[in-house]
Parts: sequence; C-alpha cells; structure tokens
Amino acid sequence: MFSLIPQPLSLQAGDGAPFALAGAVIRGGATEPEQRLARRAAQTLTRAAGVAVSTGSTSVSTGSTSVSTGSTSVSAGSTIELRLDLALATDRPTSDDRYVVEVTADGIVARAAAVPGLHLAVATIAQLVRPASGETPAHVPAVVVEDEPRYAWRGLSVDIARNFFGPESLQRVLDLASSYKLNRLHLHLTDDQGWRIDTPSRPLLTDISSKTAMNGNPGGFLTLDEYEELQVYAEDRGIVIVPEIDVPGHVNAATHAYGELMPDGRATDAYEGMEVGFSKLSIDLPATEPFLRDVFGDLAAATHGDYLHIGGDEVKQMQDGEFGRFVDLLERVVLDTGKKVAAWHEAAHAQVRPETLVQFWDTNHVQLEPLQRAAANGTRFIMSPGNHVYLDMKYTADYALGQDWAGLVELSDAYVWNPDEAVEGISGDSIVGVEAAVWTETLTTLDELNDMLMPRLPAVAEVAWTPQDAKDWGGFRERLVRHIPGWERDGVAFHRTPQVTWE
Repeated sequence: MFSLIPQPLSLQAGDGAPFALAGAVIRGGATEPEQRLARRAAQTLTRAAGVAVSTGSTSVSTGSTSVSTGSTSVSAGSTIELRLDLALATDRPTSDDRYVVEVTADGIVARAAAVPGLHLAVATIAQLVRPASGETPAHVPAVVVEDEPRYAWRGLSVDIARNFFGPESLQRVLDLASSYKLNRLHLHLTDDQGWRIDTPSRPLLTDISSKTAMNGNPGGFLTLDEYEELQVYAEDRGIVIVPEIDVPGHVNAATHAYGELMPDGRATDAYEGMEVGFSKLSIDLPATEPFLRDVFGDLAAATHGDYLHIGGDEVKQMQDGEFGRFVDLLERVVLDTGKKVAAWHEAAHAQVRPETLVQFWDTNHVQLEPLQRAAANGTRFIMSPGNHVYLDMKYTADYALGQDWAGLVELSDAYVWNPDEAVEGISGDSIVGVEAAVWTETLTTLDELNDMLMPRLPAVAEVAWTPQDAKDWGGFRERLVRHIPGWERDGVAFHRTPQVTWE
C-alpha cells in the first residue's frame, strides 16, 4: 500500500478514513522560510494529487505534540499543518531533518524541530498522495510516519563542465533530488573543457573558456543572477548548493584564458577531449595565489551555503611536495572567505585540516593509510565510491551512454552496499554522508542525464537515509515500480532495468 522511498524509520497505518485532498489548505509558520515552504508544498501536492491544494493564513506552534498510532484531531478542518516542534530536537547531527507526519480523515499534521525537517515531511506527504481513480477522490491514507535520516549529508554531484547543463535542466534535477530527500547539489563548475560560473574578477574565464565543451558541443555558463536564482530554487526544496572549482589539476579552461598561469606565460589551447591528468597549476608562479583568491572569493561571495569544494583529484603531473603545499594554500584561501572546505579524497594524501570534508571516490586506486590517518585526526568523509554511486557508469557493457572505468553499476550495485564498509577502517561518526555523482562526458541532453540517474538515484537516496539493517532490496524494487506514474507525469526519462519487474 505504501511505497515511500527512502524507507522511513517507522510507518504505521492508521485504521481510520483517509484525508481527502480536494480543497485542502496548507497552514505554515510566520517566518519567510516557512511561508515559502507552505507555498512550495501547495504546488507539490497539487501536482501529485491533480486537485488544487492552497495556502491559508499562518499558524505557528512550537510546543510539544504527542505522537500516537490512532486518530489525531486537527484543530481546523481540511488542513495540512506544517508545524515547528522544538520537542523533536535532539543532539544528533540529523536533528534538523527529523520529522513526524500524522494523517487522519480530519487533517494532516507535519512536525519537525527545524524547517529542513518540514521540507522532508512534505516530500513524504507527496509520496503518500493517491490521485483520483474512478469514483475514489484524491486522498492521503491514514498513517503515522516518524523518521530521521542515517546521514546528515545526502547529495548528488552533477558535472556541468564537460557538457553544460543550464538552469532549467538543473531545476529539474533539483526537483528529482528533493523528492527523494537529498539535501545537497554539488556542482562541478570547472574542468579542462570549460568554465561554467561567472567570475567577475577574472572575466576571461567566461569570455573565452565558457565557449567550449566535449567534442565541439556548445558551451555556456551560469550568470551570477542565474546562480542566485538556482540557489533560491534549491533552498525552496530543502537543498543547499555546494559549488566546486577543481584545482590544482583539471585546469585547462583556466590556463586557456590566462596564460600567466603557465610557466612559459603562454595560454594553452582549448580542450574538448576526455583524457584527464595532463593539466595543473604551479604553486610558485606569482600569478597562482592571486588567481585562486580571486576566483574563490568571487564564488564565496555568490554562494549561500557553508562549503566550497576545491577539487584536488587526479593531479597526475605534480610531485607530492607541491601538491601538499597546494592543499594547504587552498584550505587557507577558502577559510579566509569565511566558508568551509570540501575536497576529493586525494587531498587527504596531504595533511588536511580536521574540519575539511573529504569525499572518497576512486575505488580503483585506494591508498588506505592517508585516509585512515585523516579519519584518526578527526576528518569526516562523504562516501561516493565509483563502483556504487557514479551514476554515469554504464548499466551493462553494451549500454549506449556512460563509461565503465569504475565498473558496471546496475541498480542493485547502487543499492546493496554499506557506507561503513566502503573504506576499510572508516565508519561510524567518521562518515558524514553519501553523495552520488554523474559526469557528463557522454551526456548532452536532460533525457540522457535522467536516464542515467533514474532509477539509481532513489537507490542511493535510500542508502543515505535508511539504516543498513532496515534496507530491503526486494521491497525497494516493489516500491520503486509505484513511482513510475509520477516520473511519467513529469516527463522524467528512466532506464527500465531488467532487475525490476516494471509491469
């Protein structure tokens, strides 16, 4: 009957009549974030139900409300209340994401200690919606859901540097991510093939290096206004954008625009191929540190979230000593902007600061000792193992899209794994979250992007949310099939993997 993804901590069916959605009114709090959430919730539920759900006057509650599995009275008829409840707060890292949803014939009450939890509650209500069928009106079954995620960081990284995906496509990706309770969109903004973010202090980066992409494809970049609007769009869906400027490797777009970044002072040629590891900055050039301070300063000023990602991967043409100096410099540059640092796991080969988030990805070339040393020093990890969550990997060897350097990643590979076992010796509190990634060397359209994301993205979302012992591969596949009508309604392309019985 219920097909929630991710699987919640607790779901108990009520024994009463369902809540009819026709004419329902959403009531939220008085603050601007709460009011924006109420408006967004009305849009989401209207789309899911096919009947109008509207917003009403504000109603604020911060007191404790008991949870039961029986009927619950709601103060106003035909209402959906989004209510802050400080009694739900805990000292866990996931406290802000904790929520409770209670549905009776009289109404729906969603409670959370903070606004992020209310966003997640709305995603749950949307998945519970049953559109009208025959003489049965649109409704939500009677149920009580008590829920909290396994990890605080539940992300998706999207590469828009190899091939550019603009604001409209990214909005559709955000819609998908929020529907499965992801809360980070990591944007890979720069690489050898192109520079995709307006950088006022260094205008040639977009004047010159935004125009190229893979294989002669059109380029493009996000203006600062578009980046601002995208962040607001994400926040209205409970998602924070984490931007990445990838240095000190993957920098041909930068050196193509600014020859002063090269030892011989000559700008490099444009690059539209797939090879990696050939480009790098030089730390002792006078132009290098001012360039880094300019571009990260501009990005920090435009970014709402706490983190900037510095890249740090695949710097194959640099000696360890220079790489270590670069990591230290990049951490200082970002911290000086007032932001926090995230980096790919090669950064841990240097001595990263304990507060730097390290993102594990390369399962083919794992050097355990630097990662274990960093964890022992207090560094926390985001788990993105390529053989499980790199969603640009092919489903099968003959699949038309994607790559296979990390192996083939079928739906089961994205689901049946444990973040605590991804890197030997790193588990528990050392892991802050899970993040899928999709790289776009072979992807040029939104349909192609979605085809690689779906249905594997919901699988990764359940890994990031649901306790390991509560995951159920068979049950997940059954729940997944019930999501097809929503994907088809929204025009979301997806791969009909033979691992699922779709009919």
